[in-house]
Amino acid sequence: MAAKINTDECVGCGVCADSCPNEAIEVVDGVAVVNEAECVDCGVCVDECAVEAITVE
Repeated sequence: MAAKINTDECVGCGVCADSCPNEAIEVVDGVAVVNEAECVDCGVCVDECAVEAITVE
């Protein structure tokens, strides 16, 4: 299962996209978007998100 972005909490800072080792996240229209086919559930983005807008289940 891929990382999930809470779009109500995401501030579009891009830290998650910059930290993703698979380049599976990009910021589109001010909100992070996960490419589920590229996400490997590593959790790096969860740890880097300052507003806790990302979860991995």
